[in-house]
Amino acid sequence: MASTDSCFEYVARMHRVVEHIDRHLDEPLDLETLAGVANFSSFHFHRLFSAWMGETLGEYLRRRRLEIGAQRLVTQPRMPVLQVALSVGFGSTEAFAHAFKTRSGSTPSSWRFSERSNRYQLDRKLGQAFTADGGHDQVSRIHSREASMNVKLVDRQAVTVAYLRHVGPYGPGISQFWEETVDPWLQTNNLMGRPLYGISHDDPGITAPEKCRYDAAVEVGPEFVGAGHHLKTTIPGGKYAAAS
Repeated sequence: MASTDSCFEYVARMHRVVEHIDRHLDEPLDLETLAGVANFSSFHFHRLFSAWMGETLGEYLRRRRLEIGAQRLVTQPRMPVLQVALSVGFGSTEAFAHAFKTRSGSTPSSWRFSERSNRYQLDRKLGQAFTADGGHDQVSRIHSREASMNVKLVDRQAVTVAYLRHVGPYGPGISQFWEETVDPWLQTNNLMGRPLYGISHDDPGITAPEKCRYDAAVEVGPEFVGAGHHLKTTIPGGKYAAAS
């Protein structure tokens, strides 16, 4: 196997691990279990993970548990702090609060209140800025579009996707990623016209910009091999919010 293919195989295994972590944050995640997901020995996996991620496994697990916990504090305001803590693998409110305060400098409850308030104020300031610049019509159109948006829950079947990953700040770089990397890959593999997905894994208000992950994905059959160093995963079935 060529060295570039060997490196990509290692990357694919690490992607399986971080995907497993995000889907099982409410469970114990020990070194031996995750090394098994990657099909490495514990010793080899620990060294490779640290080199690839730039942080130890323990640091990464703590960061992901707290980042997802922070997201849930804001996006699920009625969810008790204890339930948030348990959902990301902490055994008690006290353990979660201690780790959260060490990282953010505030308690989960106070952070939840201030973050929701900050986001509301930001939305108001953006609207006021548009109005001050004579953009009242544009703001009105945005608010009108939001008010008329029809959102409903739909049941979706699980789908297999092939994807290419971008790691870095969200924004213009994502469009450039599609144009310069994803579109040529889609054309090479005769995948144009298939359903596409843009999957943002992180909240840039919580996760450091240089660690934000974005997947450009396309529906494929389970047997798809294709050219280029892509990865495959399954988007779970279930209920999704669909806006029209």
